[in-house]
Amino acid sequence: MSNDKSRDASSDAPIPQRNNAAEIVGSSSPLDIVLWLIALALLIGSAMVNQHLPAYWAPANDIWVRIGVILACIVVALGLLYATHQGKGFVRLLLDARIELRRVAWPTKQETMTTSWQVLLVVIVTAIVLWCFDYGLGWFIKLIIG
Repeated sequence: MSNDKSRDASSDAPIPQRNNAAEIVGSSSPLDIVLWLIALALLIGSAMVNQHLPAYWAPANDIWVRIGVILACIVVALGLLYATHQGKGFVRLLLDARIELRRVAWPTKQETMTTSWQVLLVVIVTAIVLWCFDYGLGWFIKLIIG
């Protein structure tokens, strides 16, 4: 097998590539700022719905109405955030991360178990050494102080 990084580690299938590895969002438009502010207001409002909405709107006394309003605010806020340049860049990042995860050579169950036992052994030995050091230092301080 060649040293080609554009192949899937498990199936040797080609992984789709993009021409630009990193897309930098340089500037945001005034529309983006407005969308961010509206989304932020919706998210803050969704946090306050449960406490304040029933006093102003009678149907909000039902818990399911409040849950629906909260979910609607969150969904609309996420939709507005997706409409910004930064939101589209974030979605692009998630898609690229998914592609990168397919390239990872994951360890086998045996390798994972062996490494886990080694880490556990090192943690136990370190804990014992630190306990001995603490005990000895405490004994020495007690000897000095009396």
